[in-house]
Amino acid sequence: MNLHDITPLILTWNEEPNLRRCLERLRWAKEVVILDSGSTDATAAIAAEFPNTRLLVRPFDDHTTQWNHGVDACGTNWILSLDCDYVLCPGFEEELSKLEEATAFDAFYASFRYLIFGKPLRACLYPPRAVLFRKDRCRYIADGHTQVLSIPGIVAHLVTKIDHDDRKPLSRWFSSQDKYALLEAEKLAARTRLSPQDRIRRFIVIAPWLVFFFTLIVRGTLLDGWRGWFYAFQRMAAEIMLSLRLLERRFVTSGGHSS
Repeated sequence: MNLHDITPLILTWNEEPNLRRCLERLRWAKEVVILDSGSTDATAAIAAEFPNTRLLVRPFDDHTTQWNHGVDACGTNWILSLDCDYVLCPGFEEELSKLEEATAFDAFYASFRYLIFGKPLRACLYPPRAVLFRKDRCRYIADGHTQVLSIPGIVAHLVTKIDHDDRKPLSRWFSSQDKYALLEAEKLAARTRLSPQDRIRRFIVIAPWLVFFFTLIVRGTLLDGWRGWFYAFQRMAAEIMLSLRLLERRFVTSGGHSS
């Protein structure tokens, strides 16, 4: 596949701590589309440092609409969808260039290394994501606090990983997680058919502790030292926020009285 037939797409909002590292690994692209939600930091100035970037600005309403708007703005049929804290590992573009032009796949998933303060963990809970896909075949749909790519055809998995390396302040993480927890609680309350993981989360008390020990012991981040503990505490904190939002919703719907 010709790399010029692939357009990397990135959504941004005040991503000064991350954007430059992400764009450095995209110099191979003919054009990188950045859809910004109205950043007030140096995001736009950093984007301007790279001649292959095209910065668009659109007020944010929800992730699904924002991603689909960005997809529509890309000039190629193949889209490489990236969060701003994603950094392509060495060899990623070489693997893309070796894909068949007439591939039968509609999308390709990538796996991730999770970095804490710039150093990778031996494992994480971050799932593989469909990052490379056909614009004419795929579309984003809402799924709780996030969005998922609707893929009508068959998929494959890339071998080369992507680094998840978020350097934004912890205060920004807490703010984002609270918003995610609110949306996720609404999703869990609305659905009647839930995955085993989501059924556990609806028990409220169990999920935070399970996530904490699963991350440390089963996934082995205990062996990563304090960075592993940091990550395990983060995942537990995210589940605690969700539990609080679920409890809040229960109290509101019962008129303030616990059942």
